[in-house]
Parts: sequence; C-alpha cells; structure tokens
Amino acid sequence: MSQPWPCYPVKPPPRGEDLPYSDGVPMESEMHVHQMNLLTESLRVAWADRDDFYVGGNMFVYYSELQSKKNDFRGPDVFVVLDTVKKVRRSWVVWEEDGRTPDVVIELTSPSTEAVDRGEKKRIYARTLRTAEYYLYDPYEKRLEGYQLDLGRGEYEPMTPDDRGWYRSKMLGLWLGVQRGTFQGLDELWLRWIDDDGLALPSEGDRAAAERAKAAEERARADEQRARADEQRARADAFESREQQAQERLRVAARALLATGQSPSEVASLLGISVDELGK
Repeated sequence: MSQPWPCYPVKPPPRGEDLPYSDGVPMESEMHVHQMNLLTESLRVAWADRDDFYVGGNMFVYYSELQSKKNDFRGPDVFVVLDTVKKVRRSWVVWEEDGRTPDVVIELTSPSTEAVDRGEKKRIYARTLRTAEYYLYDPYEKRLEGYQLDLGRGEYEPMTPDDRGWYRSKMLGLWLGVQRGTFQGLDELWLRWIDDDGLALPSEGDRAAAERAKAAEERARADEQRARADEQRARADAFESREQQAQERLRVAARALLATGQSPSEVASLLGISVDELGK
C-alpha cells in the first residue's frame, strides 16, 4: 500500500502592510507630479459622494507574490478601480482586494519611461491585470493616446479620439482630454477628466475658487438689494416730506382765506379740497 503524500501548510501571501509602498524614485519632473495630482484629486472631488471606487497615483499594484519579492516594476502613475471600497491604502494588493485590478490606467510618459510604458507595463496591464483602458500622456508634448483591451486576444487596440482629440472612457463615463486651466498656480494645458457638458472636473482649488466666486456674487447681490431698498426708502421719505410741505402750505392758505371772512365752503372750493380737510 502506497504511503500518502505528506501535507505541508501553504504559506499565505505577504500582507499589504508588510510590502514596500515606495521605490524611492521620484517622478520624472514637477510637471508629472502636478499632472498626477490633478487627475487623482479632481476625480476624488467630483465623486466625493461615492464610496465604490478607488483612485491612486504613483503607488505599487501587487498582483503576485513573485512580483512583490522581485519588486520588478513601479506602479501606475494614475489608476482607477471600480466596484471597490474607498479607503486609505499604502499600495494596491490584488489578493487583499477580492482579486480586483485597475479598470483604468494612465501612464505619464517621458523619454526615460516611454519604452517601458509601451512595452513591459502595457503587456502586464493587458495580459495579467486585464485593465480595460490604458492611456499614455506626455505632459510636455501634450500628446494623449488611448487603448482599449481586446479581451479575446489579451492585447490593446487603439481607441479613436473625437475631433477635439478627447477619448471617451466607457468605464468611468467621462472624457479624457487636454484643456487649458490653472492648477497649482500654473496656467497650462492639462490632461483632465471632462464631463458630457465639456466641463473639466474641478480640483480642490477650482472648487474653492468657485465657492469664493459664488459667495462674492451673493454678497454683491445682497449689497445691490440693500442699496435698492435704501433708494426706495429715500424716495418714499422725500415724497412724504413733499406731501407734508404741500399740506402745510395748504393749511396756511386756508387760514389766511378764512381770516378774510370767507366761509369754509368758499375756502374749500377755492383750494379744491373738502370742508372736512380744512380742519386737518
């Protein structure tokens, strides 16, 4: 009788909190940092009332224990995961997220990263993570490319932009395109999430500026209403004063005519008033 195979306990994969969450390598440039922050921040602001998504920037995405040991590539510059829980994370660990992987990835390219972004990373996102949409954007050249995953082939197919050069993200229900705006005090062409009305999703600064403008408009409207009310009161006071002056002149004239011996009815007729008004 053969002996049973010995059973050994299966070592669980490492916990996310024990994995490195930074490679210590800064992003390519300040512009790359600003662009990443604008994309992640504006989506959080626009979807502030939602708790079923996660947007991350320049953080590791762990999908295998081997990868976590080798630490062989840096995480996406910007990624969005749907149908998940919005909470603070140090990194995205697939085996701790019910197998959820990024639905949308944006890589901010540069001369030093473009080959990896178009090669190794693109293959990993398509074949391993099965990321539905992949975008490449050069913050200096302002060049945007969009790719959609062909699930059957496990490869990306180029997406077709509209006449504005924007791409429609079916996953997010938003456009991704380049628009001029101000972020971190820089008036620039930025890659933005854009709604169906053609309006870029606001950043924290945009939202604060809009709130300040709205408050200033409300104050100006209130000041205008107060000024209009003051003017109306002034007109009413002036009219009342003129009426009082006219009545006083009328009373003086009536007393003078009565002093000549004319009857009240005669005086009233001369002044065009009623006899009762003579006594006022």
